[in-house]
Amino acid sequence: MRGALLVCGTASDVGKSTVVTGLCRLLARRGVAVAPFKGQNMSLNSMVTADGGEIGRAQWVQAVAARAEPEVAMNPVLLKPTSEQAAQVVVLGRAAGVETATHDQGSKAELTPVVDEALASLRARFDVVLCEGAGSPAEINLLRHDLVNLGLARRAGLPAVLVGDIERGGVFAHLYGTVALLPPELSASVKGFVINRFRGDRSLLGTAPVDLEARCGVPTLGVLPHLGPLGLDAEDSLALERPSGPSPPASAGLDVAAIRLPHLSNATDLDPLAVEPGVHVRWVGHAGALGQPDLVVLGGTRATVADLQWLRESGLAGAFDALCAGPSPPVILGICGGLQMMGSSIDDPDGVETSARKTRGLGWLRLHTVFEKDKVTRLVGAAVTDGVSVSGYEVRHGCVLPEFGRRRWFEGLERDTALSARNVEGTVVGTTLHGLFENDGFRSWFLADVAARRGRDWRLSGVSYAAAREHQIDRIADACEEHLDLESIWELVESAAAPVHG
Repeated sequence: MRGALLVCGTASDVGKSTVVTGLCRLLARRGVAVAPFKGQNMSLNSMVTADGGEIGRAQWVQAVAARAEPEVAMNPVLLKPTSEQAAQVVVLGRAAGVETATHDQGSKAELTPVVDEALASLRARFDVVLCEGAGSPAEINLLRHDLVNLGLARRAGLPAVLVGDIERGGVFAHLYGTVALLPPELSASVKGFVINRFRGDRSLLGTAPVDLEARCGVPTLGVLPHLGPLGLDAEDSLALERPSGPSPPASAGLDVAAIRLPHLSNATDLDPLAVEPGVHVRWVGHAGALGQPDLVVLGGTRATVADLQWLRESGLAGAFDALCAGPSPPVILGICGGLQMMGSSIDDPDGVETSARKTRGLGWLRLHTVFEKDKVTRLVGAAVTDGVSVSGYEVRHGCVLPEFGRRRWFEGLERDTALSARNVEGTVVGTTLHGLFENDGFRSWFLADVAARRGRDWRLSGVSYAAAREHQIDRIADACEEHLDLESIWELVESAAAPVHG
């Protein structure tokens, strides 16, 4: 089999990534060399490739599903929002500056060849490329500079399927309205609909799919069931709007309060904790929801200084201080930006992130941070703490500098690699390393240490996070195989067997 396909959606977070993931695994099972592709991705969840390039986590997971080595061509343009009006632009894995939303529209003309060449490169090296759109392809104010949706399909000669989320309600209006809004030269690329997240008996849909095809000429190629929480690396910001929850009773196991920073990045660092039996992860956005957790996690952020100010203004910083001063303090873990907040100061002499040249930190750890223009993106291995090894990756502008008397949390690393620190008691720890909880041995050791410090009854589960991810990918693939008209979908793929140039 040779060819390509574009998977679009009626909106963000309707299941485009899920469908691409499932189709990648189905083709990989058949021995087809398949690659995922997303021309432009807006996400604060990123991953580092083997050569040090930065791509969206969703494309990294899709590459895992495809059993292919992740590479920057799979996500040539990555936008990482720094505010409501601006985002850092990552091109072919490297940071290329910050742009406002208005200026971004103008720069898309310059990025179009980058996107098209990356897709052409993948199509030359893989049998099949499964492309994912972004948001909705019917944003008529953005059609002129479309990098990633039906503009891409038209330039590359790709057929497209459109995914709609029935759980939101109005799925038929969303599918029909998307096609109806598009100009004919773009709507012609839409060859099929997929309805996602359906609960119950499919017969409840009645003749609606047939009626929809009669109205717009596009057939429904499948109805995917609601698969529940998948625990895979989220991409769209909507998927990160997780509600706060109350503290569970002490008998329920370990209570983890993950702080929902306004500019939270790499929230996927917490996904491995959520698969652990007896570990309850809840996202906390205000001091009143903090409770008495066993573990508090301050994760990464694309706006460290702004989020530090938010911690103070929200009352959470004061609530942390009160917990730490109590008779049974929680363990507080800072990852990347979270670690930087915990130091004595944050310096930004070149205005990389903020106009404030010096900001007072929380003062919990003996270190300070200096933002540098060059961004560090690299895989890191061989870190050790208490005899337990851990590997992961770094994505940061902040250079964390130790102060006299600073205690390391991890040992055995090269100078200026994956900096870490802990306080005297070991109740406040931090690292620049992302992905540390994906290490099963480290995760078990760390949770056991938290439980012992807090007097909690928690037992090692032996859960493999990599195996759990594989299980979820296979669940998605099995659902696609059972509920999609794969014969029609593969015909669409093969209809784009020859790349279109120009």
